[in-house]
Amino acid sequence: MIIIDKLLEARVKEGRPIRVGMIGSGFMGSGIALQIATAVPGMRLAAIAARKVDQAVDSHRQAGRTDVVVCDREGDLVDAIRRDRAAVTEDPMALARAEGLDAIIEVTGTIEHALPPVLTAMAAGKHVVLMNAELDGTVGPLLKVKADEAGVVYTNVDGDQPGVIMNLYRFVRGIGVTPVLCGNIKGLHDPYRNPTTQQGFAERWGQNVRMVTSFADGTKISFEQAIVANGTDMQVARRGMYGPTFEAGTPITEAAAYFADKIDLAGPGIVDYVVGAAPGPGVFVLGTIEHPRQRHYLNLYKLGEGPLYCFYTPYHLCHFEVPNTVARAVLMGDAALAPLGPPRVEVVATAKRDLAAGEVLDSLGGYTTYGLCENAPAAARDNLLPIGVSIGCTVKRDVGKDEVLTYDDVVMPEGRLIDVLRREQRAFFGLGADG
Repeated sequence: MIIIDKLLEARVKEGRPIRVGMIGSGFMGSGIALQIATAVPGMRLAAIAARKVDQAVDSHRQAGRTDVVVCDREGDLVDAIRRDRAAVTEDPMALARAEGLDAIIEVTGTIEHALPPVLTAMAAGKHVVLMNAELDGTVGPLLKVKADEAGVVYTNVDGDQPGVIMNLYRFVRGIGVTPVLCGNIKGLHDPYRNPTTQQGFAERWGQNVRMVTSFADGTKISFEQAIVANGTDMQVARRGMYGPTFEAGTPITEAAAYFADKIDLAGPGIVDYVVGAAPGPGVFVLGTIEHPRQRHYLNLYKLGEGPLYCFYTPYHLCHFEVPNTVARAVLMGDAALAPLGPPRVEVVATAKRDLAAGEVLDSLGGYTTYGLCENAPAAARDNLLPIGVSIGCTVKRDVGKDEVLTYDDVVMPEGRLIDVLRREQRAFFGLGADG
């Protein structure tokens, strides 16, 4: 949003920068720290909370901060923020409570560990910006309710593909075209990839191997498209989406024709993805419009004769665009992407290989499961196990490869906050109780 630069310039002139705390300091977190410090006047990354303190210190220093202070006590953290020092703490809850911060960015990609500081930050009056589709796709609708009650903005980020899709969706809708499909463009999809197969790629780019695996096995894109569905009231046309594969470099304007007979133009619209089309990794929105004169104009402008028109953004720039989301939340009260109401699409756990009774399901992007999108009413009806709550569950029976797990198939770990919130979410929206 171009207006953001002017609003941030005003903050510079006022000597009143937006002060941000960040939870997590991995590959994306360090990029966000660098971006805020080098390219976003009017914004200050005041504090980082991370389990690896040295990593957080390095993130500040790589961003040019020489005034780093490690804070062992919450009072020290508040004092460092007040004195405009580059603060680091191991305690995300202290950061969530700390005075002097306008917003937090949650960038851990975790669920159970992310929940307490996110809830605490909202209760403390801080806007919450998630670079965490996994958390958003598991309990985002309830977190949005809690944010509204606290009077703060809850949002996923611009830069990641869901936020870029949502920007394009709003643009398409804003010119009078009805969006009927929100799409993601992938270069690879293989549900059986695991941390062993992805180790080399992860090492090459300095990324977390399990996160990289979740990109490859389809779990990440399932979460991304689920939160787009939740933010648009769309759904999936079938479990797992269609996800057609095209010859590398096929223009998205041609690939999009695949969906012509798969969309009910009078329905709520669908989310989906393609593999191999160009430009990748971009995003696209298919839309329709009935007015014949407007169709004539769209044809003149090289979008074809319809009835489906393909709009696309040829890139997503991840951490580069995250500060824009922070500014939109703090300065305009605007969310890049947030749930509209009850969950529309869930991400359900599916066996990556044959599983034996007694096995414990591992983390997202691991060896045991991958995620598939399913419409929320169907997931509730069939008691399907969300992959976001599957971590640490013990399988009660033998489960075949590619079989979707249900709550009846597992023993849940005890004492988890995510389970409490899942039950609350389903009760709040009248979907029944998990399990």
